[in-house]
Amino acid sequence: MDSDLILLGHGSGGKLSHQLLEQLIIPTLSGIPLAGQNDAALLDYDGGRLAFTTDSYVVDPIFFPGGNIGDLAVNGTVNDLAMVGAKPLAISVGLILEEGFSRRELGEILAAMREAADRAGVTIVTGDTKVVPRGKADRIFINTSGIGLVRHALAIHGANARVGDKVLINGTIGDHGIAVMARREGLEMEADIHSDCAALNHLVAELIEEGEVIHVLRDPTRGGVATTLKEIALQSEVSITLDEAALPLKGAVRGVCALLGLDPLYVANEGKLLVFVAAEAAERVVQRMRRHPLGKEAAIIGEVTASGGGRVQMETLVGGLRAVEMLSGEQLPRIC
Repeated sequence: MDSDLILLGHGSGGKLSHQLLEQLIIPTLSGIPLAGQNDAALLDYDGGRLAFTTDSYVVDPIFFPGGNIGDLAVNGTVNDLAMVGAKPLAISVGLILEEGFSRRELGEILAAMREAADRAGVTIVTGDTKVVPRGKADRIFINTSGIGLVRHALAIHGANARVGDKVLINGTIGDHGIAVMARREGLEMEADIHSDCAALNHLVAELIEEGEVIHVLRDPTRGGVATTLKEIALQSEVSITLDEAALPLKGAVRGVCALLGLDPLYVANEGKLLVFVAAEAAERVVQRMRRHPLGKEAAIIGEVTASGGGRVQMETLVGGLRAVEMLSGEQLPRIC
């Protein structure tokens, strides 16, 4: 494949974007090894640790059941900080607006950002606005960066999965991606499907109290649960086995995926986190998650079965095993 063609692909979350990152962007800009590539960077500062992250949001449509591009941007950045165990402190907001964009819709988006920041307990402290000519963007794009404080000495990162760890998730998968796709395509469904968009930092704060039994935290956004687990398997150099029967999945989401030929394992989430926890603490941790409003449907969905390999496989409902790999592209582009 001509490497120039990679730049024509959709967003991130698939094999092509990983190739772009690994072969060009990261080697050129920083050289950070795979083991250090997490949702946020950890920075040593004045005897402590800070977390820093940035992300850009190009979701289409910008309003969807359960949220809009504004609260999606704030919650996404808060969650990236939380996934390294940081307490989010402050966020920047960069707006790229197409000429003629609705002032009313912008007001709704900004209000949603402020409400999301207030719920998460973070402050929007700085930002930038650019307006581009009509036809040179798609209504509105948002970039957010965030900084957080790490107040513990735990090693929580993608390279810390250990053989025997149980894999937990705080609820149903695929809700966000299907909600956005259904609105985009104008699908009418008997059952309402809403995005799971939410800030997870308060739930993570409770998990941090569990101490050293928490090894990995990661939110399965673009690329879904499958791609996220594959990334962790490669970072930690372990093999992971999923239990298909244990995957929490709304019936309506399952139905839409079956109808459209989509695999829910690869559908994006915006209010879910994967937790790798020591086996002896897994049941206690999942019960604690279920007591939190964002963890009522928490479940143990798999385990780290071996060292080496970087493989992910799933035990299917019929008892077989199938390999779980990254997709060569995204099932649903512009989901976040």
